[in-house]
Amino acid sequence: MIKNKKHTRPSWDDYFMALAELVATRSTCLRRQVGAVLVRDKHILTTGFNGAPAGMDHCLNIGCIRDEMKIASGTRQEICRAVHAEQNAIIQCALHGVSSQNSVIYVTHQSCTICTKILINAGVKRIVYKNPYPDKFAQKLIDEAGIKLEKWSKKK
Repeated sequence: MIKNKKHTRPSWDDYFMALAELVATRSTCLRRQVGAVLVRDKHILTTGFNGAPAGMDHCLNIGCIRDEMKIASGTRQEICRAVHAEQNAIIQCALHGVSSQNSVIYVTHQSCTICTKILINAGVKRIVYKNPYPDKFAQKLIDEAGIKLEKWSKKK
């Protein structure tokens, strides 16, 4: 047994955000790789990353329609092959019969308006994000719904 060796454990937020970053490595989006981990009572419910719907060609393979059409980031989100990471995490709950009520989502990027509305209806009570996303309406919805929104910063 090793004695006097200091071992530090990550906080729960640091742990789940690190997992969200790992999940993001599965993303097939050419613009932004996003990962999400949905948690309740310190237990992982599901994960999600952004990419094309199951069984369809990925942007990695066929290119980005948004780039081809010169669509600015944060606009016209309906013109995109990808299902967002948060959406995929909630979809996985539905597919596997897991309730997302009173859960926390750790996501590498702040949620857009569409994902925010889905998270509200899915019963997510706290959103922890690493990178900001310029969507003022999403922020307004979060405030109105009473969801805790926190920018993650690694605990020292």
